[in-house]
Order: sequence, then C-alpha cells, then structure tokens
Amino acid sequence: MKQLNDVPAPAKLNLFLHITGQRPDGYHLLQSVFMLIDWCDTLHFEKRSDGTISREDLTIALPADDLITRAARLLQRHTGCTQGAHIAVEKQIPAQAGMGGGSSDAATCLLALNQLWELKLGLPALEKLGLQLGADVPFFLRGHNAWVEGVGEQITPISLPPAQFWVLKPDSGVETSQIFTHPALQRATKPAIISVFAAAPYDFGHNDLQPVAQAICPDVSKALQVLSKAGMNSKMTGSGSAVFAHCTTGMTPSPVPDHWQMRKCSNMEVHPLLGWASSDS
Repeated sequence: MKQLNDVPAPAKLNLFLHITGQRPDGYHLLQSVFMLIDWCDTLHFEKRSDGTISREDLTIALPADDLITRAARLLQRHTGCTQGAHIAVEKQIPAQAGMGGGSSDAATCLLALNQLWELKLGLPALEKLGLQLGADVPFFLRGHNAWVEGVGEQITPISLPPAQFWVLKPDSGVETSQIFTHPALQRATKPAIISVFAAAPYDFGHNDLQPVAQAICPDVSKALQVLSKAGMNSKMTGSGSAVFAHCTTGMTPSPVPDHWQMRKCSNMEVHPLLGWASSDS
C-alpha cells in the first residue's frame, strides 16, 4: 500500500500581534507576522482501500475528532474520494500554545492526502477547505512567512533574516475565546506598515493579547520573566501560553519547572512542503 512517511508540520510564531479594530459581526481586525520555525509535528500516511480514516497517536493522545481526522474527512467528502488512510502522528508542538500546531497538522494532512489519493487539487481549492478548519490553515498551506491582516485572510509573503529563538511553553494553557471576549482586551492599536517592521523585524511591536493572557494565566508572566532574566526581549505568541525571544550567541535561559517545554528554534525560509500543491485552481 502506498505510503508517505516523515511528513513535517512546522509551528509558527507571531512576531507581533496587533488588534486594530473589530467588525460589526464581532470578528477582530489584526495585523501580525507569522513566522515558521523548526519545532515540528511529524505525520505518517498509509493509503487504505476501504475508505476508512484511522489515526494512531505515537506520542500523546489526541482528541478523537481532532483537526487531522477532520481535514481528512473533509477532503474525502469534497472530492468524493473512496480511498482511506491510516495516519500516525508524532505530536511535538504543544497545545494551547499559540503556535498553530493543530492548524499546521491540518494543512499537512490536506497536502499529503491530496498526493496520496492522487486528487490533484490546486492550492486555491485546498485553501478553501482549510478555511473551514481554521483561520490559520491557509497560511501553512501557502508555505511562506507572511504579513497577515484583516481577520487573517490577507496573507502577504515576506522574507525574514535567519535567526534563532528560545521558545518556552508553560504547563498551563489559555483558551483563545477567553482572551478575545475579555473586556480588557485592547482593540484599537494604530495600524503598522511593513517597511517599519522590516527595519527591525525581531524587535518590532507587541502582542495585544498578552496582558489579558497574563491576567488569566499567571504562568505566562513567569515564562516571560525566564527569558527576560537571560537578557532577551520576550513576548507571547498568538493567544499563548507559549512565549519566545530572539536570541544571540551566549543567551541561555535558566532551567524551567518540570512539565514546561523549552527549545531553541531556528526560523524557516519556507515550509518544507512548499510546492506539494500547484498554485492553479
């Protein structure tokens, strides 16, 4: 049976995240830069002839109806494909981190099964499916670091200089919905422009979600302090609870509590699966 093994799903960091307004329908308008890093989940795919989607968790147990299985079933339904797949998942990106792990897994699943099942869907078609799974999925499908605006649908590819980052995930997490509905959330940051960001990409801006996350989850503040004490300018990624800091030679944080996760990561120029789907519709 045909297989695709060791297929990566990289995490992302938000170099900044500004909330610039809110639409009448409640959706928040944002500006951010999404940057791919080499903290990755790894997925393995084996074609099944019986149409069944099965999943095997090789590291930690995932919910029964996670974004991977939902992506596979959505692709099946959309194309009428009668083939199935067994998907083995080596989960490394932590949940409730603001690192996009679930969205990245969904994007990798769509790209891999599009190949495994020989569906030949183009990137625009996969993006439409991805949006049904989560707002960040199209970013991972496109495969470039990006300047992101609107409600997350305006994605402009950008280049970033190679760099390394300490990424720290406390044991506790934060529910995204708690932050976006919080009355203390600032929703009127002045819009930025790419040229100003590009002059100092790793020192630019802030995360408007961070103060609320710190109020909800004290571990976010503790994690920020770990990196700050090592001389680094730390900030939260996404809706947290992971934090990060750009680091240079000799910058090493002190040890962290048990069950916290900390890695030194490099950014990626492009997604490892760039080109797995054509840009044609």
